[in-house]
Amino acid sequence: MFETVIGLEVHIQLNTKTKLFCGCSTEFAGDENANTCPTCLALPGSLPVLNRLAVQKAVSLGKAISSQINRHSTFERKNYFYPDLPNGYQISQFETPVVEGGFLDIEVDNKNKRINVTRAHLETDAGKNIHETSYSKVDLNRAGTPLLEVVSEPEMRNSDEAVAYLKKLHSIVRYLGISNANMQEGSFRCDANVSIRPMGDEKLYTRVEIKNLNSFKNIAKAINYEVHRQRDAWEDGNYDEEVRQETRLYDVNKDSTRSMRGKEEAADYRYFPDPDLPPVIIHDDLFEKGKEIPELAEDKKKRYIETYKLKEYDADVLTGNYELSKYFDALMEQKSDPKLSVVWLSVELLGRLKGDDNIENTFITPNALSSLISNIKDNVISGLGAKKTLDYMIENNDIGVEGIIDKLSLRQVNDDGAIQTFVQEVIGANGDKVEQYKNGKDKLLGFFVGQVMKLSKGSANPVAVNKIVKEHLSK
Repeated sequence: MFETVIGLEVHIQLNTKTKLFCGCSTEFAGDENANTCPTCLALPGSLPVLNRLAVQKAVSLGKAISSQINRHSTFERKNYFYPDLPNGYQISQFETPVVEGGFLDIEVDNKNKRINVTRAHLETDAGKNIHETSYSKVDLNRAGTPLLEVVSEPEMRNSDEAVAYLKKLHSIVRYLGISNANMQEGSFRCDANVSIRPMGDEKLYTRVEIKNLNSFKNIAKAINYEVHRQRDAWEDGNYDEEVRQETRLYDVNKDSTRSMRGKEEAADYRYFPDPDLPPVIIHDDLFEKGKEIPELAEDKKKRYIETYKLKEYDADVLTGNYELSKYFDALMEQKSDPKLSVVWLSVELLGRLKGDDNIENTFITPNALSSLISNIKDNVISGLGAKKTLDYMIENNDIGVEGIIDKLSLRQVNDDGAIQTFVQEVIGANGDKVEQYKNGKDKLLGFFVGQVMKLSKGSANPVAVNKIVKEHLSK
């Protein structure tokens, strides 16, 4: 029996408007090498100036995960060569990071576990290599972008725990507002250090680093593959030959990892203090701003359950996605019915958008959805009519909810007199079924209700129809 040992290094791109040591924009995409200057191009004579807001955002994360904030920290040069690293070194924090210690509590299979955080340090991102058919290009727009690297202790024992940890950290980052944490754009990416050992053995064996994983699904698959690869090598007696301390890449198409390069140790990077950067001293004003923590997912979930009487599952769904919780909060500001809001936001609207990630891109505003929900609650339209209205809203952005209801003739008939007319007509036309109902065939109630709804073209209030049909059949 083997035990898996996993430690994670998460790179979070901070959402500052400018880079860590210069005034260039951090805007994603754009023309290649447009957002560059002498500093991020490492031209002779250029000097770095630290972005104050990046430090404040690092302090915010540290406070959110119960870390120690080092009021005095330093920057070092981490030396290595890459074509997209113009300096020939990365400016990072080695000896004293801005954030030290801390923890994240996760839940897997209804069991709670605490994962300790070693440190979180500021550093610069590299550029991007673009490989064409017969040549390669270097885009340095991303070079110098501020990263916060969060390093965990090797305390995760399977891919489920690793993903739970990452999702928790991702949620905190989004709720703090320090990064958009867009995994597709590389704003939240992970390196996984994976090793195995015999069950009960406390020794740490050779670890393999899987580099630049940027989706929860692929992170789990990469870890699982690597664990099986290492176990097979151990059981075949080839562990020392096949499992080396190295950096590997995960191939999505082949669902396998492959060797990229030998894994460097800290000494290989020849860290030394950056002579152009003085120590970072966090003064009281910045420290206090960094301590201002907004309502995080766990607190929001508790509030939803206590204030709006939501089920735990529904509160989990809403708070599990930052944009979704923001949308729900906006609905509550409109005084929408909480339980109807859960259904029409998380089931009906998201079902039509085909995924949580699209909620921030929809043109259906909380105000518009709130109006739809009010019409449902006030029996202006039926549930079916509401679905037709929402379908129309998804496809068209021309008129408001009231206009759609009138255009599609969806206003519900709530007048008992009008409904009784429909009921009498249906009962009069189905005398044989009335006799069957009176003789104990109760299931025919649904038939009569359906016929009335059909006769009214779906406009009759189904609750009222059900009530009036029962009254007439009991006479």
